[in-house]
Amino acid sequence: MRHRSGALLRKTAVIILWLLVWQLLSFLIGSELLLPSPWAVVQSFCRLAQTTEFYRSILHTLLRVAAGFAAGMSAGALAGALTAFSGAADVLLTPIKNIIKATPVTSFIVLILLYLSSDVAPSAVAFLAVLPICWSNVCEGLRQTDKKMTELAHVYAFGRKKTIREIYFPTVRPYLSAAATTGLGFAWKSCVAAEVIALSKNSVGRALYESKLYLETAELFAWTASVVLISVLFEKILVHKLLKNKNTEGAAELQYKFDAYDEHGRDEE
Repeated sequence: MRHRSGALLRKTAVIILWLLVWQLLSFLIGSELLLPSPWAVVQSFCRLAQTTEFYRSILHTLLRVAAGFAAGMSAGALAGALTAFSGAADVLLTPIKNIIKATPVTSFIVLILLYLSSDVAPSAVAFLAVLPICWSNVCEGLRQTDKKMTELAHVYAFGRKKTIREIYFPTVRPYLSAAATTGLGFAWKSCVAAEVIALSKNSVGRALYESKLYLETAELFAWTASVVLISVLFEKILVHKLLKNKNTEGAAELQYKFDAYDEHGRDEE
């Protein structure tokens, strides 16, 4: 409890420090148009929170991000498994992953808008942003799985489903969690960027563009703050709760057998 309280106090102190720096810079610049004060942003945020447009835009952007993120994680996990277990798939598919990683998000946005509507394009861009991250992490996690554990699982007739659930998944889970944490941030940023360029209806990206267009700087900061807050909230709920590491009974059982088997081998030596 003391450790948690101390960590919370340090985080609070850091936040207050940077808010004071922000306030000082705003005061020195002396123009709300260039850099609004924290209080001005809070007031603007409160005004936005009283409108239905704010919640409608947040909801539509959230759905686009969720669709792209879920599709990217699913396809990335599948591609990662294929390239981890198949040399032919690795040779054939890895160049596609490298091309996706190297292509700027803006290029994807412009290209996708040639084929998809402005409402669908942001989800597709989020999908492409998440895909290579999950792909690389899952592939690496599967390759790091202890071969002796999989061999022993075969000896004890775990079966394919149980081996995947009790051996591969616990090993891949930290890599998957890292991919989800990183990918969620990229999904938000790429999706909102696509909405800005595509001017998607009922979207945070369109609201950001219009705030900039009409020189509503405090509102621009307020919309940006809302995106950051929602992204952090989703990271805490979706990633850390659903993908939290837990030891499974099967894994513990097999680890015990593996230790006994390994000890027996050393005794024979």
